[in-house]
Amino acid sequence: MKIQERTGAGAGRSAAPAGPAVGDRLPTPPRERKPALAALAVLLILVGALGATMLVLQAGDRIEVVKITQEIPAGQKVTDANTTSVMVAEDPNIHYVEWNQLDALKKLKAVSTIPGGVVAVGEMFGDEAKVPEGKALVGLSLKKGQYPADLENGDTVAAYRVGGTSGSGSDSDAGNGSSGSAGGGNALIVDEARVNSVPAEQSGDLVSSTDKPVTVLVDSADAAALTQAASNGEVALVLVPGN
Repeated sequence: MKIQERTGAGAGRSAAPAGPAVGDRLPTPPRERKPALAALAVLLILVGALGATMLVLQAGDRIEVVKITQEIPAGQKVTDANTTSVMVAEDPNIHYVEWNQLDALKKLKAVSTIPGGVVAVGEMFGDEAKVPEGKALVGLSLKKGQYPADLENGDTVAAYRVGGTSGSGSDSDAGNGSSGSAGGGNALIVDEARVNSVPAEQSGDLVSSTDKPVTVLVDSADAAALTQAASNGEVALVLVPGN
């Protein structure tokens, strides 16, 4: 009797409904897809890869060209002393002068003043210099004492008439700083002229009586007076402070 009761009790418990099995998950809502963001990410990756490729290609297309290290006045030539080489990105729209063309470049002249620090391009050079409108190039032949010892290309100078004895108004002309062809005294001829060409003095040169040829760029209005004084050997150059 007792055995049957236990069996009945056990059967009743086993008939109870079973709960959810361990390990079963509750259903989750489906994820929301964002195709626009995915496309943008792919686009950014492609743009970055393209930019890196272009940088590599540009770094590979570099050429060695001529760079001007010192100012070259109009009509003067490049030398080993005023040039150096530099690497730049190749550009077919810019007429660079390649470094291996330096010897050919030395045969040409600067058509206008070339400042130091720029990369040389073909348009800067030609067979002759181009004189700016309203200007004139005047050649001088100066003795020792008629020019500063350290005179260089590109210097700004004033030109005075010296050694003349005729003319009574020269002192007032000098005092007023006016230019003109009035003779005599130490009259100011040109208050501002640019040295376009002057041969460099070598440290080993002996003092000689040979005159120094100097070419200056002046206003056209001052060219006649300066030329007349130069033909008489009555020109002296003085460096203008601050230039």
